[in-house]
Amino acid sequence: MTPRTTTSARRFRRSSTFVALSAAALLAASCGTGEDSPAAQGEVTPQSDTTTEVADSGEGEQFAVADLVTPEGEPRGTVEFAEVDGGTMVTAKAMDLPPGFHGLHIHTTGLCEPDSENPSDPGERGAFLSAGGHLKGDDDEAVHPNHAGDLPTLYVADDGTGEIVTFTDRLDRDQLLDDDGSAVMIHEKSDNLANIPERYAPDGPDEDTHMAGDGGSRIACGVVTENG
Repeated sequence: MTPRTTTSARRFRRSSTFVALSAAALLAASCGTGEDSPAAQGEVTPQSDTTTEVADSGEGEQFAVADLVTPEGEPRGTVEFAEVDGGTMVTAKAMDLPPGFHGLHIHTTGLCEPDSENPSDPGERGAFLSAGGHLKGDDDEAVHPNHAGDLPTLYVADDGTGEIVTFTDRLDRDQLLDDDGSAVMIHEKSDNLANIPERYAPDGPDEDTHMAGDGGSRIACGVVTENG
């Protein structure tokens, strides 16, 4: 295992521990800590043990990376992909981005052309439209947030940096590195995951929301390339 892979694996373990502790804290807050709570009665299984087993079940082999750039070609970070038991670990590190939440997705085509035509709408041009829409995976009828390429939202701090380590069983090496490749995309706005309450929209999410989660324009893109 390369030093880079070792570092990624260690980061994943630390992240898993943090997630486990956070889950335990939330569980205690929601269930209570008195004698009548599920935790007090021994009905709750400690989450840290389960999470540690998942993290330690495989060291992870990094197989691909994407270098993020703006439409002007300026670097904005990297995204690494590693094989772990049961799926793929994705580690995204971003810099010099606007603070706040940003949609983070895998798109269908490995082309990050700054001023390009939308493959599904030839009359539309814009930044990184050449990458196509979200990678759907095996289900051609999937809508957001159930595309294979839909990932958790990236939070960027006030200093412009953001980092997220996430696990998915929807993506694998073959999907990311197929004949036309794939691309990582960071969007201008947050991803609402098509969570539109009926009190705001009686008919539910519209077509645009089901396509991309209303993330707005594409501000950074990186072609997924195989290591080696």
